[in-house]
Amino acid sequence: MTGSRALVLGGGGVTGIAWEFGVLAGLTEVGVDVTGADLVVGTSAGAVVGAVIASGAPVRDRYEAQLAPAHDELAARLGPGLLARYAWALAISRSPQRFGARMGALALAAKTVPAQARREVIASRLPVGDWSDRALKVTAVDASTGKFVVFDRDSGVPLVDAVAASCAVPGVWPPAEINGRRYIDGGMRSAANADLAAGASSVVILAPVVRGGGVLQPPQRQAEALRARGARVVLVHPDPAALRAIGRNVLDPARRRPAAEAGFTQAATVSDAVAEVWH
Repeated sequence: MTGSRALVLGGGGVTGIAWEFGVLAGLTEVGVDVTGADLVVGTSAGAVVGAVIASGAPVRDRYEAQLAPAHDELAARLGPGLLARYAWALAISRSPQRFGARMGALALAAKTVPAQARREVIASRLPVGDWSDRALKVTAVDASTGKFVVFDRDSGVPLVDAVAASCAVPGVWPPAEINGRRYIDGGMRSAANADLAAGASSVVILAPVVRGGGVLQPPQRQAEALRARGARVVLVHPDPAALRAIGRNVLDPARRRPAAEAGFTQAATVSDAVAEVWH
């Protein structure tokens, strides 16, 4: 991948999708188009955005779609009880795979909306149903073993199922079933999984969530590791104004428009740093 450019898109709920589309559209508006990346890595929310980018759909159109009422989305939230269970599992897990297995067990036992209803929501977010020729990596975690899994066009898995797996927040959404196995959110291994961009010369990371802790490596540490290997890297995360627009519930469709607009505005403040890495 010498001389190649990678775009890494992290997780962050429905507001993360909106913020990322806002940033990408805002960057394009000022002449810094990163959507032509040689490799796109998508985790959870980023899997949705990555699938759209890889399809070649105009990013401005997808940004404007975030400004419309979110009639096709299901409202949800990460309640304090569920977050406490996340924190406890993280505290007692000695490896990312063990944490993934604990989150998988939680997901398999949870009562959620039907898997088909959730799949339909994911399908509504994607402009195409098939993998494109672009290099796209979609991350997930095996719910039974906790093993980290990366889907791509050679995996033999429908794109919508791969994205649904990556977006399957444990305890909120049902695990996605693929070839007899169940999968959960790729963010249960890392909020961005930016290490999958290893080998690229230039890496732009959009991370709606930058928290880590315990066995979960935060995007900042992954960015530092990429730099140590000689890559030019820029990590973009929501600024204070964007954080206010996103609000406390990243799964709230009502926050989609303000999150997208905040991302679009923020793009102007990070465009020089992104251009320096990308060009």
